[in-house]
Amino acid sequence: MVTTSLAPNSADDPLAYRPVALVDLLDRVLATGVVISGDITLAIADIDLVRISLRALVASVGALTPPELPGEVG
Repeated sequence: MVTTSLAPNSADDPLAYRPVALVDLLDRVLATGVVISGDITLAIADIDLVRISLRALVASVGALTPPELPGEVG
């Protein structure tokens, strides 16, 4: 008899059973940045009336600026 596990394996997903605080998640997103994109289409009777493309970049200023090189005066 073979049994299969429905729960994710910790090797597959290291965060599967580790609780993550919202502050930690927000800190990681702002440190690395994330791009959110989506498309919305309003159609009636299979005729596209309005199409909206949404794109947003969420990051901290420090994540977007290149690091200073040593000896560079700015």
